Amino acid sequence: MSRVPRAIAKLSLRDRLLGWRDRILSSAGFQQFAGSFAFTRPIARRRANALFDLCAGFVYSQILFACVKLRLFEQLAEAPRSVDELGPRLGLSVESTRLLLDAAVSLQLVQTRSGDRYGLGARGAALLGNPGVIAMIRHHAMLYEDLKDPIALLRHETGAGQLARYWPYASAARPADLTRDAVAPYTDLMSQSQPMIAHEVLSAHSFTGHRCLLDVGGGNGAFLSLVAQNYPKLRCVLFDLPAVADQASARFHAEGLSSRAVAIGGSFIHDRLPEGADIVSLVRIIHDHNDDVVMLLLRAIHDALPAGGTLLIAEPLAGNSRPEPIGDAYFAFYLLAMGSGRPRTFAKLQQMLSDAGFTAIALKPAGMPMLTSVISARKMSLRTDGRCVN
Repeated sequence: MSRVPRAIAKLSLRDRLLGWRDRILSSAGFQQFAGSFAFTRPIARRRANALFDLCAGFVYSQILFACVKLRLFEQLAEAPRSVDELGPRLGLSVESTRLLLDAAVSLQLVQTRSGDRYGLGARGAALLGNPGVIAMIRHHAMLYEDLKDPIALLRHETGAGQLARYWPYASAARPADLTRDAVAPYTDLMSQSQPMIAHEVLSAHSFTGHRCLLDVGGGNGAFLSLVAQNYPKLRCVLFDLPAVADQASARFHAEGLSSRAVAIGGSFIHDRLPEGADIVSLVRIIHDHNDDVVMLLLRAIHDALPAGGTLLIAEPLAGNSRPEPIGDAYFAFYLLAMGSGRPRTFAKLQQMLSDAGFTAIALKPAGMPMLTSVISARKMSLRTDGRCVN
């Protein structure tokens, strides 16, 4: 009697069933059958289309980049235009203009209109309402350059690329010494996306009942300003690198918030966090850093908070219950190119928060988890008898 190889014998029933599925799906004969049989033809077509999208994804992104760089959406927002009108505005020949427009139509960025004219498509119109997304599309030119040889990147053979230089705090030995010129590009980029993030955070968590918010790594104050405008009685403290904090101070002054919003310069790696806040926010900060730095930060926040204080984390998560490629694919390679950080699951962050001393860790409902998820945690408070309570 033949014996089952040891490696196969260790496979679970699920692994064996999935292996059987893989052999079937990879069979040329089955693929031909599925494509011709009436009941399986729609499934086969959907999977074929999905595979084609994977193959063509870079081309799609470059079409989108061209539209953004040429400000095509702004041109079409004014009025539908013909190819002859758009060509000179875009600096393209008639043939190239038509090619770009028809490609954009296929991606629902542009839509054909009457009189052989073109107008905004559903996705193009949505982009115009999200300047932060447009800013990220422009920024992605550096990511594409760093990803031109993904295998070399995975093997760490390429050294620091454009993204690593763009985010200098990720590799700087003394981030607090970075100049205003060094931090200005990424600070401006992040501020453009803050309104979208702030909306998600404000929808998921109420700051009513809190007296002082400390925003660590708060950039030029875009997030903190929006929170302050929605909660007039809330005092706000921003903590970021000195060159960044100077920009936040100027923003608070310009927006009339100086009486209750202050920016303090420093590095959470080397300096103590400001104390006195009963809630601390980390908005897209944790996934930029490796585990050792994150644990140092979480413990510092725990020390700075009073008993019963709250920590609020906002960032995209890996391993969502729905298949969201942004967490597991996009951010994984973006952060790899950046040279610091990693996408994390809620379970991973929950464990890290627990290790730092936090309790009552909860993932709050979010309208757009692919954009950001919101996690809250608390520092245990003491009862009058000295016992800890959550």
